[in-house]
Amino acid sequence: MADKLVIVESPAKANTISKFLGRGYKILASVGHVRDLPKSRIGVDIDNDFTPKYITIRGKGEVIAKLKKEAKNAKIIYLATDPDREGEAISWHLAYILNIDEKQKCRITFNEITKNAVKNAVKSPREIDMDLVDAQQARRILDRIVGYKISPILWKKVKKGLSAGRVQSIAARLICDREEEIENFVPDEYWSITAKLLKAGVKTSFDAKFYGIGSKKVELKSEEEVNTVLSEVKGDVFKVCKVKKGEKRRMPSPPFITSTMQQEASRKLGFTTKKTMIVAQQLYEGVNIKGVGAAGLVTYIRTDSTRVSGDAQENAAEYIANKYGGEYVPKKRPVYKGKSSSQDAHECIRPTSPDMDPQSIKDSLSREQYRLYKLVWERFIASQMAPAIYDTVSSDIGVGKYIFRASGSSIKFRGFTILYQEGTDDTKEQSDTNIPELIENEKLKKESIEPKQHFTQPPPRYTEASLVKTLEEKGIGRPSTYAPTITTILARGYILKDGRTLIPTELGMIVTDIMKNYFKEIVDVKFTAQLEEKLDKVEEGQKKWVDVMKNFYPRFEEVLKEAESKIGNIEIPDEVTDEICEKCGRNMVIKMGRNGRFLACPGFPECRNAKPILEDAGVTCPKCGGKVYIKKTRKGRRYLGCENNQSDPKCDFMRWEMPAKENCPNCGNFLLKKYSGKRAQFKCSNEDCDFTKIGEDEENKK
Repeated sequence: MADKLVIVESPAKANTISKFLGRGYKILASVGHVRDLPKSRIGVDIDNDFTPKYITIRGKGEVIAKLKKEAKNAKIIYLATDPDREGEAISWHLAYILNIDEKQKCRITFNEITKNAVKNAVKSPREIDMDLVDAQQARRILDRIVGYKISPILWKKVKKGLSAGRVQSIAARLICDREEEIENFVPDEYWSITAKLLKAGVKTSFDAKFYGIGSKKVELKSEEEVNTVLSEVKGDVFKVCKVKKGEKRRMPSPPFITSTMQQEASRKLGFTTKKTMIVAQQLYEGVNIKGVGAAGLVTYIRTDSTRVSGDAQENAAEYIANKYGGEYVPKKRPVYKGKSSSQDAHECIRPTSPDMDPQSIKDSLSREQYRLYKLVWERFIASQMAPAIYDTVSSDIGVGKYIFRASGSSIKFRGFTILYQEGTDDTKEQSDTNIPELIENEKLKKESIEPKQHFTQPPPRYTEASLVKTLEEKGIGRPSTYAPTITTILARGYILKDGRTLIPTELGMIVTDIMKNYFKEIVDVKFTAQLEEKLDKVEEGQKKWVDVMKNFYPRFEEVLKEAESKIGNIEIPDEVTDEICEKCGRNMVIKMGRNGRFLACPGFPECRNAKPILEDAGVTCPKCGGKVYIKKTRKGRRYLGCENNQSDPKCDFMRWEMPAKENCPNCGNFLLKKYSGKRAQFKCSNEDCDFTKIGEDEENKK
């Protein structure tokens, strides 16, 4: 019988760790938290120093009974929950349930789930860190008070089912404020002039853009100004005035932290923040690798530090030298500076072993696991590589009193770009201009000159990636909060997703206006950031969590009373659609439910007809000619389904692939499209037609 008990949060983590420890260890999972505040009431004694009233989580009785039984028989108990505030709090609750003394050295942590890391952790247990626990308690109690005090007001004044969280209200406000910026944006006109020039003896022209007069840059604001320039340069000769050559070094991006991983997975893989964290957790806790067994593939995934251990850097340098050559290893090991607010409690997110390259273990991973692991692996290896080097050239070309400028660059040494290029939120096409070897005072032939009118554009709507970036930059929330925050405001119906962009609903705008007018501090970016800093100081032992609550609550209580008396009842009319209720003939309206928006008959309760909102795929069914809709499974996976395969199916057409814009050249039915890497695969939607082809990824075409 095992005399040492190790308790972790998840069965997957328990399975991986059991492979590293000997027969004397029993590994069990608590399956997350075992105690929490009650859902039915606030669960905080505000008048008694904000004492929390924890209860055993419903449904955890069997798990707790098993833990108690094994703990009674164990000589030593190790609490091995995640190495962050939440994990420390889970260990503290476990210690309470299992009657473990807080001063006992029962807590072990590791940044990666590898054999060495786990075995070293077991050798050096410590006491539960009550500063970490108190920081988690302070956040939990603060969020509970805000949510349970403001939400009833929203229920009473607006509609039932609404909520107002501390961080989610800021996120919703950012999206709503951006929408107002877009609506109120007044575009400014500006112009550009591009000259296509030819060097003697060179067949291909190059572009030179209008710059100004001499060294002074001139902005062209109107067509009249452009016509003045064009008339003055019409008969003049273009002559090279100055040529400047140089060398530019481009440094690799730092290895991932939680927020940058979420942003890059959104840009490159199309993952939501929630999906990214689910898949990353799987990679951290361990995957069964053929020939290896259960192995944690990445280090801890909730971190704001870009720090890399010396051993990891050494292993990466060795891999890079063997794979790409010694010139790709930088002479000095790179050090990436983190943000001033970074807690630096853990390393960056990196592969536990550089030698475990994605391709070699692809068959052991799901598609999502492979894609995210490949992203993490490539980002980390690239971060440890030499910079890319470019030869640059810039030339000022005179025509009359005006200057046109041409610039270009060419790769001299690929460096890290041989492996990885960082994604960007900028959707504009970016390309270098190739210009020929130019000599000062040489004359150039004008092939054409083209003026173009432009208008300034409003700021773009947020995507999940850009929202996470903004929250991080403003110090709102922490690595573990970004994904649940976005998931919550989507679930509450405060925002919708249109493709990848986040758009506020009317409900979201109304709730945000209430929060801005009556709970200014709750949705004030600076105030919330300062509150986060106070929670960090609790974690560092510099502040008492009760003092943070005492400083916050009196003013908050005043604001609550004022809001209760001043906010009038607000009625939000349901959005009426063109969909006709087949049972009573009324126009159906859009309602918000537990699983998002749905269509409902306004004649409720006389008519109880309700159905999901379906997106028309714009194609007809190859089997029966009916409409094809884009539907969702209960887990949110999109698929194509015929309108005639509802409750009484007359047609069984269903496909996971999405429709392509083109039709099959053989039978005329629409093509289905899926991706394999950067290549699109097309096949006919008609099962009796065997047409297939491989094409380019339309999203990557420029």
